Parts: sequence; C-alpha cells; structure tokens
Amino acid sequence: MIIPNRHSSLTDWVDWLLQLHAQEIDLGLDRIRLVANAMQLTKPAPLVISVAGTNGKGSSVALLVAILKAAGHQVGAYTSPHIQFFNERIQINGNPVSDDLIIEAFVAIEEARAQTKLTYFEFSTLAALYLFKRAQLEVVVLEVGLGGRLDAVNIIDADAALITAIDIDHVDWLGDDRSVIATEKAGIMRRGKPAVCSDMNPPASLMAYANEHAVPLSQFKVDFDVLVNDQAWSFTWLTQQNGVQLKGTLDDLPFPALKGAFQLNNAAGVIALLFKFTAILRVDRKAINLGLQQVSHPGRLQSLKIGAQSWLIDVAHNPQSALALATYLQQQQAKHTKLQYLSLFSVLNDKDALPMVQQIAPFVSTWLIVDLEIPRATSVNALRVLLKAAGVEDLNIITKKSMEDAVSYAKSCAVEDVLVWGSFFTVSQVLASLAVKKPISKTEKAHG
Repeated sequence: MIIPNRHSSLTDWVDWLLQLHAQEIDLGLDRIRLVANAMQLTKPAPLVISVAGTNGKGSSVALLVAILKAAGHQVGAYTSPHIQFFNERIQINGNPVSDDLIIEAFVAIEEARAQTKLTYFEFSTLAALYLFKRAQLEVVVLEVGLGGRLDAVNIIDADAALITAIDIDHVDWLGDDRSVIATEKAGIMRRGKPAVCSDMNPPASLMAYANEHAVPLSQFKVDFDVLVNDQAWSFTWLTQQNGVQLKGTLDDLPFPALKGAFQLNNAAGVIALLFKFTAILRVDRKAINLGLQQVSHPGRLQSLKIGAQSWLIDVAHNPQSALALATYLQQQQAKHTKLQYLSLFSVLNDKDALPMVQQIAPFVSTWLIVDLEIPRATSVNALRVLLKAAGVEDLNIITKKSMEDAVSYAKSCAVEDVLVWGSFFTVSQVLASLAVKKPISKTEKAHG
C-alpha cells in the first residue's frame, strides 16, 4: 500500500494506518515511547490529566473540558473511539481539529518513527500529543483506550488521574477479574500525584495500589459525595486543615446536561479532581455551573427527532453500561407508562451480551437486528439465538441485511420510540445511515 503524504486525504491516512501494524491492539509502551521521546511530546501541556475506567470515561472527559473551557482555560482532549469521524478523537476547546492539522501531525510522526512500527491507536495518540503541544494549551485531558498500565496514553506522566466506573470488559485483554482490572487501570496513577475514583464501590485492589505507590487517592462515598433533590444537587467533600477534618459543601448545582442519574457520579469525580488544582486553575462556582449546563457528549443517551419518531441513541456495550441504560429507561417509563421501544440492536461477539439484553428486554416490544459487517460482529443468526435465550419471542425479532436497510425500516415503522444501542459501532453506523456529512471509508467505518 502506498505511503500517504501531506497531499493525501485524512481517509487515505486512516486506511493506511489500519494496515500498518499486524495487530490492531498490541499493548505495550516501548514503541510509542521511543517515537514520543524523539519528537519531544511527553509533556504536551503544563497540566495533564489521564482518565481511565470501564464506563463513564468519555462523559467525564466531556465534563472536564466543559468546565475548564467555561473557566477560560485552553484545553485539549483526546478520546476514543470516535463515533462518526476520526477528528472527534482530538479536540481543542471542545472542537474537533481539522483534517489538515491531523495530516500535518501524521506526516511529522511518519518522518520521526523511522523503522518503529506503530499501531493505529499509537499513531493517533502521538498525533493528539503533537497537536496539543503545537497549540500551547494550558490543560490536556487524555482518555485511556484500553486498560491503563500498558495503554499508549500511559507514556505520559500525568499530573493527575481520574478513574471512573470499573467493570468487566475486554476480557481477552484484561481478564474477567474486577480486582485485576482495577489494578490495570490504577497503572495511570503516579507517585505523589493526586488521583480520584468516581466508582462508588471500587475493588480494594485500587486503594492497595495507591497505598503501595504513595498515590493520594480520593474515593467517592469516602472523601466526597453527592446529595440530590428534585431541583438540584450538592457536592460535599472532606478536607484536612491543621490536622482537623472539615466538611465542605457546594450547594444547588445544576444537573449535568448529560442524561442519566449516573452522570452525577461522573460530575462528582470531575469536581473532586478539579478541586485538587485550585492553586493553578481558575475554576470557580460560575464555571462549574456553566460547564455542567453546557456539556455535550454524542452517543450517550442522545435524543434525536426523526420525523414523528423519538430516537434514543446510546453506546451501552457491556453489562454495567446496559444497567445504566435500563435505569434511565425505567425512569422514563415511570413518566410514560406505555413507553415501549423498537430496539435497533447489534453487539460485538466478544461481549457478555446475555445480561445486557436481559436488562433492556422489559422496555422493548420489537427487536430489529443487523450484522455490523466488521471482524468482531455478531451474525444475525447468533443475535437471534441470544435474544431467544433472554426470553424474546421469535415473532418479535426482525432481521435486516444491512444497517442502511435496518435504519430505513425503523423510520418506516408506525412507532413513536426507537432505541439504538449495543455497541459504539452500532451507534456509529446508525448515525452514518441517518446523515453523513463527509465520506467515511469502509475501514474507518469498522473502527468507529
């Protein structure tokens, strides 16, 4: 395959990157660290925050960016995966960077890497670091892609770490032991640097790691908490002053613009982390309020109006995130007792999908299933077996040959509510079928 250059399109670059390394996932830091050191990218901003976790990472990054931006800081964010366009992965002040800037970064990395082989994710991570350093930002927020300890993002010695909800996912890489997974995610923490965990019940191994490595770790429900009423919520925290423990309270906070009660956990973790840097960050009550009200994060309980239909789109893709989605649906059903969805559903074949379906099934009248047509996709036959194992009757299952056909069918149905969920790829392909603003190659579509 011909090596792209500065005149190539971003799509050409992404397609080439996906063929560059034999394995899409190849955990380890030696390769990327070698190139990052050569390019002097290991300190992309004066303050760097790393975020790891199974669920809630993306929302927490979005909350951090929204509050920091509202406070007037110049902030960069690196996230993954993208939902529609690669540019979503690298944002400056809440805006995706342009194709031209990413191509500039790719060209610089290609020149610097010499014979070092890099994965797609490693190349993407270096591009983000390059553009953040180029922009001379004040704060950079880096989301871990997989695990933590061996993830490409962890070449950066972050000034702070945020660990969100921890659950079992990516079993082939991280195993099925929540305690071991927590230790892997704890690997982003650094000795003497503040860390916050927004999981309400993290495995004990997380604090054990923090103690062993002298990490000052603050935990939800221990060092900070939330109090909720119908109109607002409060953030409470414990502080030490002259050896005396004091309790602080931030009252009457607006609910985050992101839907779902679990977003309060994410917001609390974000505020707890920002409070660690009051000496260097201009984050006041006004910025927190504004950030909570203005935050957005596509694909997470995202509502769309398609004709007369209401579409709810969520990237829930493991049992923990499916439970969060089910909790939200239950709250909605309490307001609208007849609420039942047409569910456009597909899931990857390496997920623990049965409990996912069992949690959502009470809210679904009809299941519309489709093969995602990517390497890890579940066939429609296997999806049908999965649904029937969860107690779904065969007559309530409809199969389609392509996502375009599935979306077209859903739009034509005489139903008011459509639920899209099961995978980032499901959401990506649905949104692409509903409205594509620029071309997406087949390979990029498979890595949404």
